[in-house]
Amino acid sequence: MHDRLGGRPLDQLFRTARTPIDWTDRTVADTDIRELYDLLKMGPTSANCCPARFVWVRSSEGKELLARCASGSNTRKILAAPVTVIVGYDLDFSNSLSQLFPAKAAIMRALFEDAQLAWLTALRNSSLQGAYLILAARSLGLDCAPMSGFDNSAVDRAFFSATNVKSNFICSIGYGSLQKLHPRNPRLEFEQANRFA
Repeated sequence: MHDRLGGRPLDQLFRTARTPIDWTDRTVADTDIRELYDLLKMGPTSANCCPARFVWVRSSEGKELLARCASGSNTRKILAAPVTVIVGYDLDFSNSLSQLFPAKAAIMRALFEDAQLAWLTALRNSSLQGAYLILAARSLGLDCAPMSGFDNSAVDRAFFSATNVKSNFICSIGYGSLQKLHPRNPRLEFEQANRFA
């Protein structure tokens, strides 16, 4: 059905892709961000619910505001990056199901009236969409530095005020510098993280 990807694409997406510590001066254009979104939006979510909401922080004022919500070295990373995207999740995502899943929108909306189920669905699927974002960015030649070291409540107040959107994680995006990369840390081997049932 599909051709298997070769070595270079797999390297770019996974094997040689790195999380940059520093960035080059090259900017990320609006067209790059729109193309990135047009790729990531095609990734599957349960009931096609698409709960992720994205804020692309790149103005000096926006960076300063987001950096004040971050901890440790993440403050410097946000200020240095060309753009940092806040990956949020909309707890009112079911309001869009008439557009996104018209065949079963009414049934699914009734199901998501359960607040706990709606929260879990929004969190899980926005995390998936955030992962698609990283892969889409890498496929376009961009580097990514995802972070969770920040005050979610502060980010929500600063960027999602008067909405029912909550922050999940943030991810700086741009063209990484090779100058300050640390050696890659190890990963678990198959036998350590997998089993057949």
